[in-house]
Amino acid sequence: MAMLDKHKILETNATLLLVFSFLVVSIGGIVQLVPLFYLENTIEEVEGMRPYTPLELAGREVYLREGCYVCHSQMIRPMRDEVERYGHYSLAAESKWDHPFQWGSKRTGPDLARVGGRYSDDWHVQHFRNPQSVVPESVMPKYSYLERTLIDGRYIGDLMSTMAIVGVPYTEDMIANAQTDFLNQANPDSDFDGLLERYGEDSVNVRNFDTAPGVSEADALIAYMQMLGTLVDFSTFTPDASR
Repeated sequence: MAMLDKHKILETNATLLLVFSFLVVSIGGIVQLVPLFYLENTIEEVEGMRPYTPLELAGREVYLREGCYVCHSQMIRPMRDEVERYGHYSLAAESKWDHPFQWGSKRTGPDLARVGGRYSDDWHVQHFRNPQSVVPESVMPKYSYLERTLIDGRYIGDLMSTMAIVGVPYTEDMIANAQTDFLNQANPDSDFDGLLERYGEDSVNVRNFDTAPGVSEADALIAYMQMLGTLVDFSTFTPDASR
């Protein structure tokens, strides 16, 4: 009873409650933050990670604009049912250049962290045109207009420059060739050697993703989705045991 009486003093005194709440939150914050100052790096370095190509970055912008994150997460939790369904659990390094990250908080549709290469480009095109034609139980709306909306990438260099300000490792060479790389990735008949040299020969998909003339928002979005989860070779990945 005496303890309850003391607690009642806090509950009936707004100023005192505010002071004690501030102290509790401060102590909790210090306990969480102080250990981070003694780590050389809070995100484990993982071989294979690279920044998005200009076309992939444009596709990610379409992904954000259309609110895909509302129904799809990009974070596989380290639980057996998640790993067996979606693949290796997500690593912090896979999102370290995402601004904002796409972990999500709800799944109306499946997680997309490992969707890259799981379906063909044609499947994605049909899925955007009419989701129910490939997934009958889907509640996803139609996005056929993405194929009809052409983009030329004239401002993609500006977006990359902005990303570089917040820490994404885009070089001056990458930014200077942004529009060229943007167009070349969707054209297998182009001179895309520079693109591969800048972003990695083994990790960049070069093709006409929607098979239609020109570079469309569908091309960009499919290019983005086809690389998700493909950069890290999990057959050789070994977690850092010292962390």
